[in-house]
Amino acid sequence: MNSALGASEWAIVVLSLKVSLVAVMLVLPVAYALGWLLARRRFPGMLLLDGLVNLPLVLPPVVTGWLLLLLFGRNGAIGGWLENQFGVVLVFRWTGAALAAAVMALPLMVRAMRLSIEAVDRRLVGAARTLGASRWYAFRTITLPLSAPGILAAAVLGFARSLGEFGATVTFASNIAGETRTLPLAIYTGLQAPGGEALVTRLAIISVVLSLGALLASELLARRMMGRGGHVL
Repeated sequence: MNSALGASEWAIVVLSLKVSLVAVMLVLPVAYALGWLLARRRFPGMLLLDGLVNLPLVLPPVVTGWLLLLLFGRNGAIGGWLENQFGVVLVFRWTGAALAAAVMALPLMVRAMRLSIEAVDRRLVGAARTLGASRWYAFRTITLPLSAPGILAAAVLGFARSLGEFGATVTFASNIAGETRTLPLAIYTGLQAPGGEALVTRLAIISVVLSLGALLASELLARRMMGRGGHVL
């Protein structure tokens, strides 16, 4: 069996990495804002917001992809507006695959960041406020730096989750060679083709190595945070 990857297979790996990185960058500020809101505020509808954030964890991924189609498809409320105003089309594009991966990674990232923010002693922020620091200054100099390990761990977890995303991606962005065919979709395609076992094996090994590496990095970050007095994510 030829173990070397061809140009088209390397393109799948590069596309998967690009989609996962863009997904993490896209959702990182949103996940942190939601994590901070859920960790530091009590408000009507908090349980509903928490449920909506975690909904992708319990919904069938194809349902999440279908909802993305309704919202971000060319006839969707948001997708139609993006196309009319900016000429941006997400459906059946690699950017759509990144959006689907970002939505599926959001719950894990919010949870990691929320735990990290909750581990920051509120008394430190209170002391800074009594000394005249503004809310923004106290957040920027205390909460944000002390929750940084959780941010990094969340980013790594989101990256690993994005690498393995299949259901929402194939529903929203389809399985288009060279455009949206990431590693999971390429493995699925190889399983359907006669004689595709060699390709599937090579791509599966790459998926395992990348995902395991990301999970190990996340665990190391979590232990580092615990060593500084935080909680394990």
